[in-house]
Amino acid sequence: MSKKDKQVSLFNLEGRFLGFIIEDGYKIKRLRLETVEGEYCIKLSKESRASVGRVLMHGDWLQVWGEKTTKDEGEVKFKAYRISVITPSQSSSIAPYPTPPQEKAHKAAKAAIMVCQKSDCMKRGGRAVCKALESALSDRGLTDQVTIRGTGCMKHCKAGPNLVFMPDKTRYSQVSAAEIPTLVDRHFPIQTEQTHPTSLLH
Repeated sequence: MSKKDKQVSLFNLEGRFLGFIIEDGYKIKRLRLETVEGEYCIKLSKESRASVGRVLMHGDWLQVWGEKTTKDEGEVKFKAYRISVITPSQSSSIAPYPTPPQEKAHKAAKAAIMVCQKSDCMKRGGRAVCKALESALSDRGLTDQVTIRGTGCMKHCKAGPNLVFMPDKTRYSQVSAAEIPTLVDRHFPIQTEQTHPTSLLH
């Protein structure tokens, strides 16, 4: 396609992070951003992944800069080159989204395990770690209480696989699948008085 068939301009969007779009099972390609104008699907450059500086959580407020390409047939594509985490008070173009009381209670009660989805971590055993996490949570009846979330690079590629247990933000590197049951028990000990009676049976 020639340059005459498309127009390239810069964009600056602010909104809430909704999640990543992952291809091939682990490659983070795009992010979903909720703004007052609607939801955007934005392709990520290597620079944008490096610019975030920390693990993104659902609902984080982001400011995204990049290029907007408009083709003659009307198709519009966005590519991010820089991403910053901001607070709603810093945003000049959008008002904070109110969170329903029941959603606040749900988020407060639900823990998460952040798993790096970058290729380096996956090659070092990340896939086996993900499967081990799913099995460990299922065996302990924690599937409804703890969420496994794929993330972008955690800046420790050579020490992969990398995990972060939320909400206490404890990071683990060079994790093997065999260690997962112990880590899950450490962070999410089963409270017998708060579980169903069947949890006492083995």
